[in-house]
Amino acid sequence: MNTPLATSTTDGIAPLPHLGLIRARGADAVKFLQGQLTNDVAGMGLSQARLAGFCTAKGRLQASFIVWKLADDELLLVCAASVLPATLKRLSMFVLRAQCKLTDASAELTLLGATGTSATELVGDAPAWGVRAATGGTAVRLPDVDGVPRALLAVVPANAPAAGLSADVWRLLDVRSGIPTIEVATVEQFVPQMLNYELIGGVDFQKGCYPGQEIVARSQYRGTIKRRMFLFECDALAQPGQEIFHSGDASQPAGMVVNAAPMAGTGSVALVEVKLAALDTGSLHLASVDGATLRPTALPYTVPHDTALPA
Repeated sequence: MNTPLATSTTDGIAPLPHLGLIRARGADAVKFLQGQLTNDVAGMGLSQARLAGFCTAKGRLQASFIVWKLADDELLLVCAASVLPATLKRLSMFVLRAQCKLTDASAELTLLGATGTSATELVGDAPAWGVRAATGGTAVRLPDVDGVPRALLAVVPANAPAAGLSADVWRLLDVRSGIPTIEVATVEQFVPQMLNYELIGGVDFQKGCYPGQEIVARSQYRGTIKRRMFLFECDALAQPGQEIFHSGDASQPAGMVVNAAPMAGTGSVALVEVKLAALDTGSLHLASVDGATLRPTALPYTVPHDTALPA
């Protein structure tokens, strides 16, 4: 069952030190990213943001982004701060003669998370993934979580509003949203569909080539997806990259923690990639078969073959 979130404790502005920001600028910026990311950047309007992944040639995610355009020749890409340096270096290797400059803009723009009425004041009635101008920057409306509005704010430091909400509150909402973020502990661990990426709008199968595109498409159309991401709670502090074990098999892991956040009181909530076959019987445990038991709780969207978990 879902743990309810009290609106009174989820209204405010939170710092987001765990996130970083890449700026892509130049006449070929859109074209370049169109050939690197899993989603359609070229067809994205100035009032839209999108999820997108950056895969290896083997179709494994090495970074995940929230991306939007500031102009026809300038885009911002939010990713985990822990993967930003390596991701920036890797992307830059493919620029070659394209008129596109990639830079770390984390110091130029402050990233903040707004929730509750603070989010509504920034983005108004914008739909999920809508982009609105904000004083000194832009705000992206993210999907609500348990009825709590959310917005991602990128502004020049001089215009950044005071942050009075704990970053842990934001991370709890983020995990409960079912939208994964690739962190340094999970680089190259997952094909996009293992993280439900195509279910939440992170993959466009019509956009054309990008690194790993053939493998991602093959997984989709040949029905070879045998692992998916689900939401769990447990009475221990889960960490990204921790292995998950099934009660019936101590010899090999059945999955991996993707993202996690502490819950009020004790324990944590976690997005976990797991073998679908491991959901049929027995129980799942953190780190070992003797570890904390994972209790399934519902995602805000439907996952195919999700028959073993609550609706």
